Amino acid sequence: MKIILKSLGLLILGILIGSFINMGFIIIGDLIFIKPEDFNPLNAMNWDIKYFIFPFIAHAFGTFSGSYSASKLSNNDNKTIPVLIGFFFLSGGIYMALIVPAPNWFLFLDLIAAYIPMAILGWSIGKK
Repeated sequence: MKIILKSLGLLILGILIGSFINMGFIIIGDLIFIKPEDFNPLNAMNWDIKYFIFPFIAHAFGTFSGSYSASKLSNNDNKTIPVLIGFFFLSGGIYMALIVPAPNWFLFLDLIAAYIPMAILGWSIGKK
């Protein structure tokens, strides 16, 4: 029972840390790239490429930091929790891909490279 509670705690903590990092990068991106008054954040089809940089960085580093934190705090080399964190963020990415129109190149890059690979990288670096 103790192992299950610790694992659940690590999962929740990793998701919270990843979410804070994700939002931090989104906020930083909004401060760096000031959007025009007629900018529609819910339709990425007409965005300049510069507006895609920080969402991708936020998704990748949010997932990485959550997985890294969970694996660093864990006493074993098991990658289950970090990968579950990656799937949690991937599910959010899939949901956003379904509701926010975006170019296919960005959806492909984001869904393939920003979640599961970054979760595995976070686990790999965190277990050392």
